[in-house]
Amino acid sequence: MLKSTLLALALALAGCAPAAPEVRYEPSPMVVVEAMLGLAAVEARDLVYDLGCGDGRIVIAAARRGARAVCIDIDPRRIAEARANAAREGVGDRIVFLQQDLLESDLRFATVVMLFLSRDLNRRLRPKLERELRPGARVVSHWHDMGDWTPGKSVQVKSDSRDHPVHAWTMPPR
Repeated sequence: MLKSTLLALALALAGCAPAAPEVRYEPSPMVVVEAMLGLAAVEARDLVYDLGCGDGRIVIAAARRGARAVCIDIDPRRIAEARANAAREGVGDRIVFLQQDLLESDLRFATVVMLFLSRDLNRRLRPKLERELRPGARVVSHWHDMGDWTPGKSVQVKSDSRDHPVHAWTMPPR
């Protein structure tokens, strides 16, 4: 216990934070991406953040709807792939690509936050979302819930012979 506390203190003093828990990269099927964008009612006035953006398919689809987007991933390979995919689709100018820890990212300007992470990471994000998102901002998660937050909407999307749950919440007034 003392060793782990000292290690955490040393990392903090050195300006380093322990890395976010690793999430296995698994792209959302496009039918799920479209359901996520639909549940959030994404439109041109939105700024869509995808936390753990992978290959960029969600932000690319949001940009095709006219929205601006921010693609955040800690893996430089995923950011490079997302940037190349967005350029190929002609929407790279509507997307900002950030290689960083999603737990350290500034979410204040997001009107929509997209997640396909893990149950534990979703729950760790809750206080940050509550603190940083404005009332009316939408949060959409593929597969994982947010603990005791009750979704405003949920759907089951069929793809690859599986049901993919998608949940959406709207941030309440403070």
